[in-house]
Amino acid sequence: MQVVQVSTPMQVKQFLNVVKLIYKDDKFYVRPLDVSIEEIFDTQKNEFFGNGEAVRFLLLNDSGQAIGRVAAFINKNKAYGFNQPTGGMGFFECINAKEAAFMLFDAAKKWLSERGMEAMDGPVNFGENDNFWGLLVEGFTHPGFGMQYNPSYYKAFFEEYGFGNYFEQVSNHLDLTKPFPERFWKIAERIINKPDYSFRHFNWAESEKFVSDFVKVYNDAWQYHENFTPMNPDTLRKSLNDAKSFLMEDIIWFVYHNNEPVAFLIMFPDINQILKLLDGKLHFLNKLRFAYHKWKKTITRARIVIMGVAPHYQRLGLESGIFWHLREAMKTKPQITEIELSWVGDFNPRMRALHESVGATFGKRHITYRYIFDDVKRSEKRATAIPFDPRFINKEK
Repeated sequence: MQVVQVSTPMQVKQFLNVVKLIYKDDKFYVRPLDVSIEEIFDTQKNEFFGNGEAVRFLLLNDSGQAIGRVAAFINKNKAYGFNQPTGGMGFFECINAKEAAFMLFDAAKKWLSERGMEAMDGPVNFGENDNFWGLLVEGFTHPGFGMQYNPSYYKAFFEEYGFGNYFEQVSNHLDLTKPFPERFWKIAERIINKPDYSFRHFNWAESEKFVSDFVKVYNDAWQYHENFTPMNPDTLRKSLNDAKSFLMEDIIWFVYHNNEPVAFLIMFPDINQILKLLDGKLHFLNKLRFAYHKWKKTITRARIVIMGVAPHYQRLGLESGIFWHLREAMKTKPQITEIELSWVGDFNPRMRALHESVGATFGKRHITYRYIFDDVKRSEKRATAIPFDPRFINKEK
């Protein structure tokens, strides 16, 4: 076996097609579109190359067949915000052989070490954490669009190599055919009847306003989280444009207090139910297939990608008000019967409590691992919790 760096069109093709070998007998796996993977490694299309770098590796057997892959990357905006400079590794796929997996981990570690990194998180994305983030360790069922899916044997590879649990990510499933708890709607009624608050769903005609409102709330809500970096508006613009062919305006909601944005919920239809039929390709025929299944309303699930509330407006029930309006929108989409609420880290206990309050049930568990290269410095340090209230930051730390 040998590890080679991806540098030719043929090797790019091998990198993409490794999944055919790994998932050939897996009924749940959904191959992401090849173009969406390639954009991540395109220096002209991925803004993270503006302050970072990435590399891809293939593992070949003695016959030259690709039997594994991995990517390593450095986001300089985040790398130096930890106790040690920390890079990332992701897009890991491998046959069920520990030696093969360790060769790929070694390749990522060596590349990062040569660039001054002292640790690596994985599996993560060279981009925002709403896609390809964390290792699936529990709940090996249909993956939502953008959610990481992998064989169960990967967990042993990571942990035997020395990766430690940095944080856990839980996704819950909400059955829309079952009623919400009555107490939840009472809270919602109270907040939607307050004249100072208003609720608006996204619309393309005012997309720039909503992008600006999202960034303002996001930067306010996440500013106290460990190693926070402000949201780049271009990141959101690209996500919205990529989703334009399937985005539903009335399932993306914003809350305003005296016309100032204070909360949001972003939800997309789960197009994995269509992508499963396309085998990663978006040629003309598959575009027609996509359009047909969209028209046929094949999609029966949706995924809440992110939800945020500005710190000074938490514990007021704004989330309940959003779900009140979302309920009305979903009545026009009876084909959608399940929502995946994903994902919430164990550093965000308040959002986990919200999932429970709406009656959602456990769906999946992912782990984001950290591997510190120096054995002496390695420890079980976990990501710190987001404070409920800025006044309590020092106390909680």
